[in-house]
Amino acid sequence: MKKTNGIQFYMFLFYLSLLSMLGFIATDMYLPAFNAIETTFNTTPTQVAMSLTTFLAGLACGQLAYGPLVARIGKRNSLFLGLAVFGIASVAIANSDSMMAVNIARFCQALGACSAAVIWQALVVEQYDAEQAQGIFSNIMPLVALSPALAPIIGAFVQAHMGWRAIFVVLTIIAAMLILMTYLLVPAEASTKRQDISSSTRFIDILKNRKFLGSVVIFGACSGAFFSYLTVWPIVMEQHGYAAAEIGLSFIPQTIMFIVGGYASKILVRKLGSDSALNVLLLVFGSCVTAIVLSTVVFKFDSIFPLLIAFSILASSSGGIYPIVVNNALQQFTQDATKAAGVQNFLQLSLSFGASSIVALWASHGAMAIGWGILICSVGVLLGYFLQKSNVVPVSAIEPAAETSNLECVLDDK
Repeated sequence: MKKTNGIQFYMFLFYLSLLSMLGFIATDMYLPAFNAIETTFNTTPTQVAMSLTTFLAGLACGQLAYGPLVARIGKRNSLFLGLAVFGIASVAIANSDSMMAVNIARFCQALGACSAAVIWQALVVEQYDAEQAQGIFSNIMPLVALSPALAPIIGAFVQAHMGWRAIFVVLTIIAAMLILMTYLLVPAEASTKRQDISSSTRFIDILKNRKFLGSVVIFGACSGAFFSYLTVWPIVMEQHGYAAAEIGLSFIPQTIMFIVGGYASKILVRKLGSDSALNVLLLVFGSCVTAIVLSTVVFKFDSIFPLLIAFSILASSSGGIYPIVVNNALQQFTQDATKAAGVQNFLQLSLSFGASSIVALWASHGAMAIGWGILICSVGVLLGYFLQKSNVVPVSAIEPAAETSNLECVLDDK
């Protein structure tokens, strides 16, 4: 059992937090500069918005690539490679002379960011036992929730004082700092400890594990509910006559409640255990879904506050659910956590993107679209819950040498 206190541990925790937030920072920091980028290249808002779409596409594509890459060259070298790609792409954006060049570099930047998104979770699972890993996830994930709120503020400050290109210079500096921290904090792996790709866990074996798949479906469906709200909420507030500044401030309650939920889950897990804590949080989630559906689909309210309050409480339950289900999923594949994290992130991003896209089609219906979107996602949460209740013996919790027994997954009737 590794120590979870001391200066070295807290430096490592800070490093993991930066890795976990890198993709969100790169997504959100440049959002206030959309108009400036549009002016620089004399292009349309749609073309500028495509830079966000290409980044999300790169994030989704890159999730599955790092499992095999880590098996070939190790986590440390994969981080060096991914962070270098991220930094080089950031330099390219800062010096680009066309919107097409920006979009191509944004795709490459996302591929690099995936290394951080996938490998930080594997570092936690492989270096700490299940209880310690649960605590670390509960510490880091609430901090991740801050990045979408803080990154645009930082980006707006940098853009106002130094121009939009300086935002990507800042991202380059962050990449360089993470490369240095990787060199100092992530131990080099002996080549004998790296997995042979032919002996590593197959994607199909990961997906066959119901404990893993159910936990990831819960994670993705809860994320989908979150994005269903975020996609349409600005339109709802506009329909009620609120200005842009007020719309921006309205996201603060959800961010705070998400953070509160993350830290509350630590207390629940400590007192009740992870399974009982998850049941409590899912019950709160379900109650909030009921309140949201009643206030948007069944009844019509002239005020935004019933929906805002119900969703803020739902955000707190999501903040508590995320670290539990992520830990539950990755504990199934402690010997191949990087590949499992890649599959998990890919499915979570896909479900979130799908929910956001579907709700966007109904955006003109305002609050009703949010209600239906969250209701549909809650069905996914319920499906994931029943899937993960079928406890499957971890495919790669057994040593790779016992490959034949890895395929003999046994259902636990408990």
